Amino acid sequence: MLEGLSGISAKLNVLDWDDRGAIAGEGYDLVINLEDEPETARLMNSVHAERLFGAYETPAAGLSYTADSAGWFDMSLSSRHGRQQADVLKLQNCASYQELIFSGLNLEFRGDRYALPSTTPSDLCGDVAIAPEAGPVWPMKKWASYDWLKNELESRGLKVNFLPTRPTLLEHLADVRGHRCVVCADSLPMHLALGSNIPCVALFNCTSPWEIYGYGILTKLVSPLLAEFFYKRGFDARATTAISQADVLCGVLQAIDSKVNV
Repeated sequence: MLEGLSGISAKLNVLDWDDRGAIAGEGYDLVINLEDEPETARLMNSVHAERLFGAYETPAAGLSYTADSAGWFDMSLSSRHGRQQADVLKLQNCASYQELIFSGLNLEFRGDRYALPSTTPSDLCGDVAIAPEAGPVWPMKKWASYDWLKNELESRGLKVNFLPTRPTLLEHLADVRGHRCVVCADSLPMHLALGSNIPCVALFNCTSPWEIYGYGILTKLVSPLLAEFFYKRGFDARATTAISQADVLCGVLQAIDSKVNV
């Protein structure tokens, strides 16, 4: 993915994490750190910044974050309010991630698009791409009826693929771009679809639908049990079945039809 990112703009200098020592002692007008991992926060101490936005670490206070980034980090694992209150704030929040970050930087978000690299065409193509996996951290993100959905869509003459695991993100992005619609949880394929202007149907079983800006092409299907399972990392089958099969099928068929107007 780093190679692809380097091609986005001639002004963009991309470094691998293993090469982070190359920026030690460098000076910047603005440094933005949206990760709250201690090792990433410590990296901020190796550069000189006229303005720092986001997480940093000091020997005295440990991991902290700048006041202007509090709109985002107050709802994070590193929240000064603690995990429980952070989740309450997250449930109450109605602003998108972009709006929160832009506002903290004294900028106005105007639907600015993702910057994604170009890709070579994938051999995997069709009408609908389904990304069924959610990963071990958020097992309740995985909706229980993806196999059923694939069969229903195929019975209507649509070509449907489950997105496979790829060795590179560029290949994964190319797979997404080979389809007219993507169906998934709140996950990377959703963002790749949004960044590629591909209609997407996203299911929100336990994470915030409000933080995702839809660019006019995202159908959000929100679990009626969202508040009960909000940001819970365990597993309860009820969370994975709360969004009905009929709602998902309808959402996908409408999203495919909308492609002609995108």
